[in-house]
Amino acid sequence: MEITAPTPKIPTPTWEEFKDLQEWKTHHQERTDGGKISEAAESLFEKIENFPGGWLAVSSTEKVFNWARKSSIWPVTFGLACCAIEMMATFASRFDVERFGMVTWASPRHSDLMIVSGTVTIKMAPMLKRIYDQMPDPKWCISMGSCANSGGPFRHGYHVVKGVDRVVPVDVYVPGCPPTPESLMYGILKLQEQVAEFQKTGRRQRLAPPDQ
Repeated sequence: MEITAPTPKIPTPTWEEFKDLQEWKTHHQERTDGGKISEAAESLFEKIENFPGGWLAVSSTEKVFNWARKSSIWPVTFGLACCAIEMMATFASRFDVERFGMVTWASPRHSDLMIVSGTVTIKMAPMLKRIYDQMPDPKWCISMGSCANSGGPFRHGYHVVKGVDRVVPVDVYVPGCPPTPESLMYGILKLQEQVAEFQKTGRRQRLAPPDQ
């Protein structure tokens, strides 16, 4: 009696049962026809010419500089009170604000953003104004926390400034006591929108300050 080896039968793999593949089919994004250039590049370049072997982009230096100002805001490094702890947490590894192109800088002469994080006392106000005046134009300011916005729980104290907008002009107010890193990141995104609007019109959109 002849004995033959059995022929193995390999079942057809059912890839649809894998969750990763299901998610890939649901969320997979494909480029549109001719989508070799991103939307950011189209907004940056005034004219894009395609030719065999590559493409040619034409833009103005002022447009490139304005795009760099929006995408690489450098805040000056300093903190005033407990809100500074939340600001430091925002710039730490967990939230990674550097993906917005932001790098904290220790010199006001190389910075274009001041984040006022905490209580501004009358004694500290002249030094804060001096740092703001040393920053080159165009410069921006974010008021972070209730103390910086309006004095917070120390509003009725004799030693506290009732809002940093009485010392320097403020572009974005971030509420909270203290505000979370997510709140500060949202304020940074709103500031980037103002910077983009400033690039187009050359005029700032000052927000209404809180009730004094």
